[in-house]
Amino acid sequence: MQLPDAQLAVIEAASATDQKTIAQLADETGREPETLTGAAFDLAERGLLDVTERPDETFALTEEGATYSADGLPEIRLYRAAREADADDDPVSMGQVIGASGLDGEAVDIALSNFARKGYGEIDSGALSTSPDADPDADAEAAALDAVAADDANDVATDTIDRLVQRGLLTRSRATERAVELTDGGVTALMEGIEAADGVGRLTPEMLTSGEWRNADFRAYDVEADADRTNGGRVHVLRETAERVTDVLVGMGFREMDGPHADAEFWINDCLFMPQDHPARTHWDQFALSEPAEIADLPDDLVERVKEAHKEGVGEDGEGYHSPWTEDVARGMDLRGHTTSLSMRYLSGEAVGELEPPERYFSVEKVYRNDTLDATHLLEFFQIEGWVMAEDLSVRDLMGTFTEFYEQFGITDIEFKPHYNPYTEPSFELFGTHPTTGELIEIGNSGLFRDEVLRPLGVECNVMAWGLALERLAMLTTGAEDIRDLHGTLVDLDFLRNAEVTY
Repeated sequence: MQLPDAQLAVIEAASATDQKTIAQLADETGREPETLTGAAFDLAERGLLDVTERPDETFALTEEGATYSADGLPEIRLYRAAREADADDDPVSMGQVIGASGLDGEAVDIALSNFARKGYGEIDSGALSTSPDADPDADAEAAALDAVAADDANDVATDTIDRLVQRGLLTRSRATERAVELTDGGVTALMEGIEAADGVGRLTPEMLTSGEWRNADFRAYDVEADADRTNGGRVHVLRETAERVTDVLVGMGFREMDGPHADAEFWINDCLFMPQDHPARTHWDQFALSEPAEIADLPDDLVERVKEAHKEGVGEDGEGYHSPWTEDVARGMDLRGHTTSLSMRYLSGEAVGELEPPERYFSVEKVYRNDTLDATHLLEFFQIEGWVMAEDLSVRDLMGTFTEFYEQFGITDIEFKPHYNPYTEPSFELFGTHPTTGELIEIGNSGLFRDEVLRPLGVECNVMAWGLALERLAMLTTGAEDIRDLHGTLVDLDFLRNAEVTY
């Protein structure tokens, strides 16, 4: 029997008693795994070899996971510091325990969020107490990190691995492992003797130039054999979604806004009638800039009107907040937490001059929030901002706009829930049903701007507005279950290569 060189190498290296993986054959023969894989399937078709396929899943520590494997999980460090502070007897100040634990930055939030989840204790009114039944030495997640670090994760429970992947402490890689074993026919063929075929496997430019190809004995070409897969570039699924959103809104008569990513708190919060002592305006929710620390110019007359609205309200029934308001705070520079800062610039006339109703504007731009990372939250994401200025607008107009917009993406089951915003009244959140999980996920926030927002801007008619999450719209249209599959450091490249925006 004659076989091509690669097939001969495989059948001679294979065993009739033990399975050998393609990786093992590559080590023994010094050939590329892809070449051996194709040869193995060719031999299997001839009945000389059995090929077994099985999924192979491997895990590796991320940089954060390696740190926690060496230093301990934040929640365990917090628990041990609390025990040393006698928090098992009486609650101890959270600040005291955090200081003793040596945790800082994001690790503090991680420790606090997992402390109660794992039953290490309770946090109440700024004090922390430990549970007498807690056993950090039996922590399954800590043990799993150590097992992965030691390359011995075979016995780790799947749900523990899933949790660590979700926390960003492990990366998961999936592949298909192939193993081969000689059949009885393969053993017989070896005993009878096999020779390397002299056939030509590749047509080269030199053969074409010299005419040698006319007399060459070409080997048969298997069009069903596995070949190397080349992944070409494509437009990112979020960019596809954003472009589709733009097409839809322009088709509905909207014009696009743009503006600075770093802006004054005046445009981001004060114009929106957000009190300066509102919790969402702290560093817990916003990213403040140190250079420049404040904006150079603000329109003086508008600043006075906004200040008056905060302190005294607007109109005969206006109350205001009667809380401290200073221009120094308003001038502070932050990364915008929403693109409504653009709406304030446009509605005030600062961006494109004074506007007369009716007007429609939108933007699809990036915003920045100091959120805890999870399946639906990132520190950076894209917001679909929009507003309509016209006389006699109502909630029905706003709901009708959403219905028309989402129908363009095949989404017809939008649900509305009343909500409170400092800057809109009435207000409501929007929810959509995830096509894969069936869960309701929040996809936006909306309402009619209050007089306290509009009158200082010089707007005398109604304005309905909204902020929708582009990533969550993409989750509804693509079926992605985790926002981190779309962008960030943990993107699912296979998903991005194959996902389609449906509408």
